[in-house]
Amino acid sequence: MMDRDKLSVLAISDSGFIFDPVTGHSYTANATGLKILELLKAGKEEDEIKSAIMDEFEASDDEVTVDIQDFVENLKKYFLV
Repeated sequence: MMDRDKLSVLAISDSGFIFDPVTGHSYTANATGLKILELLKAGKEEDEIKSAIMDEFEASDDEVTVDIQDFVENLKKYFLV
C-alpha cells in the first residue's frame, strides 16, 4: 500500500506538524491524519487502520473509508509516500 521507507523519515509531532527532511517541506494534519500516519508508519494494513480510526473517533465505516482514501491521496500528491 505505502512506501514505508519514505514514511520512516518523516518527522511527525503530536500537534500535527509533519516535516519531510528529504525535501525540507512541512505540512500539517488533523488528529485523524496523524493517527493514519502513525498506523501507516507502524506497517498496519488498510483494514487495521480503518478499524482503529473507527474505534478512536467513533466514525462510520463509510466516513473512515473516504477519510483514509483522501488522506492517502494527499500523501501521494505531496510525494510523502
